Amino acid sequence: MLVVVKIIVNALLITGITELTKRNIIAAALIGALPIVTILAMIWMHVEGQEHKKIAEYSMATFWLVLPTLPMFLVYPWLSGKGVGFWPALLLSTLVMLLLYGGLALYMYMQQGQQA
Repeated sequence: MLVVVKIIVNALLITGITELTKRNIIAAALIGALPIVTILAMIWMHVEGQEHKKIAEYSMATFWLVLPTLPMFLVYPWLSGKGVGFWPALLLSTLVMLLLYGGLALYMYMQQGQQA
C-alpha cells in the first residue's frame, strides 16, 4: 500500500510542476529547484523505519552528488541561446553533467584510497 501512495504522490508532484510551467514559469522553477525528491525520499525512509544515521548519510551523499548537476542548468540555456535545438542541447548538457560526475567519482575514489 505504501508503494502505491509513493507512486501517486511522486506522479502528482511531477505533473503539478509541468502543469504549473504553463501558468508561471518562475513558480514552477522554484518548486522544481527545491530538493522535493530528496525530501520525499527522506520522509519515505523515515516512515519505513530507516535509522536516522542512514537518512543523514543519504542527505550528505545527495549534497555531494547534486554539485555536478548544477552546470547542466547553465549549459543548456547557453546552448539554446546559440541556436542549438532542444535534443542536442539536452544531450550535450547531460554529457557535461556526466563528465563532472565521472570527475567527482574519480576524486572520491582517490580520496578513499588515500585514507586506507
